[in-house]
Amino acid sequence: MSDGHPAAIIVFGAALRRDGSPTPTLTWRVEAASGFGEQLATPPLYLPTGGIGRHGPSEASAMATLLQAHGIPETRIRREETATDTLDSVRACAALLHAIGHAGPVFAATSAYHLPRCLVLLRLQGVAARAVPPPPRPASQQFLRRWRWRLREVPALPWDVALLLGKRMIDRALTKR
Repeated sequence: MSDGHPAAIIVFGAALRRDGSPTPTLTWRVEAASGFGEQLATPPLYLPTGGIGRHGPSEASAMATLLQAHGIPETRIRREETATDTLDSVRACAALLHAIGHAGPVFAATSAYHLPRCLVLLRLQGVAARAVPPPPRPASQQFLRRWRWRLREVPALPWDVALLLGKRMIDRALTKR
């Protein structure tokens, strides 16, 4: 699965609680990424992504702390702390992977409802990402709440694709000048 190069696992953030602690969603995403990374032949590079939302610290910082609690050394973690949404995370992580010359496979770790959008955007950004098996949904999670998050993705995916492609067209037009 690694073709000789270590993998990178992008861990997409989720909002923190008011006290700055991780929500169950964020914790589950990190656990899925960590568990998946343990199965790889070569220890992967982890890219937790997410800036400071309504409550600090940054989502990336909170995830890095969780990853370290799972035994992952800081040297295997590259925090991406500028992103304010999924599209920002995709663009920033793609740029980071390019800047460090990453040549290994790339995986995306997030919740099941969020995974299709992350994968589409990463691929449109030139990153041939594959999915980390998403964390299991807890039985106690409310049915209507789950569907609210799934339905939110319906307009978000085409919106983000349009923004990404529009930005690409603008960048090309500016470079031709």
